[in-house]
Amino acid sequence: MAQQIKKGKELIRICPTNTLKIEYSVDGGENWNLRYMGNPAGPGEFTDLTDGGKELLGEGPKGNFYSKNKGKSWHKRS
Repeated sequence: MAQQIKKGKELIRICPTNTLKIEYSVDGGENWNLRYMGNPAGPGEFTDLTDGGKELLGEGPKGNFYSKNKGKSWHKRS
């Protein structure tokens, strides 16, 4: 299970202190910025991230989700 992936020039990770959040870094992990604030009613907690080509894929207890904007918003995979 990946907690962090490389997508283009960015590192994207599940926040280590709050798994509802997604963070990104443009300087190799030196500094991290919030990309997705988390939504308990939506995806909930993330346990895994995968680079799906044109999509970022996230997995958690509520199922599989995808993002077409590098993790800014998430949609349930049917």
